[in-house]
Amino acid sequence: MTTPWDRIRSHWSSPTWLRTIHVTAGVPIALISMAAILGLGALSIVLAWTVVVPLVALLILTRIVPLLTWLQRTRFAAFLDQDIPPLPRLPRDGSPLRRLLLQTRSGSLWRQIAYHLAVGPLIGAAGFLCGAVAWSACLVAAVITVQLLLAGGDWTTILPAASALALFVVVPWLLRGITALDTLAARALLGPSVKDELVRRVETLRESRAEVVEAADAERRRIERDLHDGTQQRLVSLALKLGMARSAFTDLPEPARQVIVRSHEEAKQALKELRDVVQGLHPAVLNDQGLDAALSGIAARAPFPVRLSVDVPERASPVIEAVAFFVVSEALTNVAKHARASEAEVSVRRDGDVLRLVVRDNGRGGADPAKGSGLRGLAQRSGSVDGTLRIDSPSGGPTTIEVDLPCA
Repeated sequence: MTTPWDRIRSHWSSPTWLRTIHVTAGVPIALISMAAILGLGALSIVLAWTVVVPLVALLILTRIVPLLTWLQRTRFAAFLDQDIPPLPRLPRDGSPLRRLLLQTRSGSLWRQIAYHLAVGPLIGAAGFLCGAVAWSACLVAAVITVQLLLAGGDWTTILPAASALALFVVVPWLLRGITALDTLAARALLGPSVKDELVRRVETLRESRAEVVEAADAERRRIERDLHDGTQQRLVSLALKLGMARSAFTDLPEPARQVIVRSHEEAKQALKELRDVVQGLHPAVLNDQGLDAALSGIAARAPFPVRLSVDVPERASPVIEAVAFFVVSEALTNVAKHARASEAEVSVRRDGDVLRLVVRDNGRGGADPAKGSGLRGLAQRSGSVDGTLRIDSPSGGPTTIEVDLPCA
């Protein structure tokens, strides 16, 4: 059972002294932060008629503020065991001036400055007064009480003794409240905001999705390689042996010859279907020669004339190339099944960091993603890499499918 003495003893145990050190250590850090930020601000105001000095001061400020934030985060972790999450890093691409402008426009920089310049010093000053001054008053009251007792004190000794005991009990509560307020302010101003957390979560999901897409593409490549090197070779050997038997054993009874003939034809048909499956999984020519050669094979196998134009001076990543191949393949398959078109046109070109695909046909039109799984599959494939899909298919045709895939 917990006694009042146990509560009082736990009240001023090591966490109380750590809070006291935390509050005391915040004072010099706050003074350094105010001196650095106000000094740079005053320098920029005085020399505002120039352009170089304010830019240099702003550049220094964007380097000093994260260092001061790191000091504060270290203080919270060391004395309060509170982990203030780090702020998300800004993109490092672009010119130094552009990165500087991005930093100055970000709300996180000004939230940190607000803590270092106003909130932190105010809470630190209040904590120092409540901590150091109250502890000193408690010590002074205790010393006075001891002196009065040694000098043969009377009833007047009760007042400093009661003051010392009251301060001894109340000060830890004050320190707990001040450090809790300081932690709340630090998490709000020095840590990531709700928007930053959402951005970080979206980025994490995007990276996870990219890893899943790459893993699926790698698995398709493995299956294609295994089928090509294993099952397909066995079917080729079987079809070759059945063909040799069909040519050699001409004197067999007719029922036996028909069995060999049917087996030979079925083996060739199975080999053709397996090649189509392998081609649909991931064509080897796509890895070796790129989109131009792979799409040329699709256009050649189409049941209608296809005009193909490929202008990709720099190859995209294997995942983007695979998505582009499957989008064109599925689009032409849909044209063959539903459009009743007599011809089609495929255009592939790279425009900066975007790979643009355009598939047009002169069919009957009326294509609607809500009515068929094929077009929904195109949207899902392009969306898996943050691509966009646009379909223009009025009734009576023609139908135009445009897909933009990011290459960066």
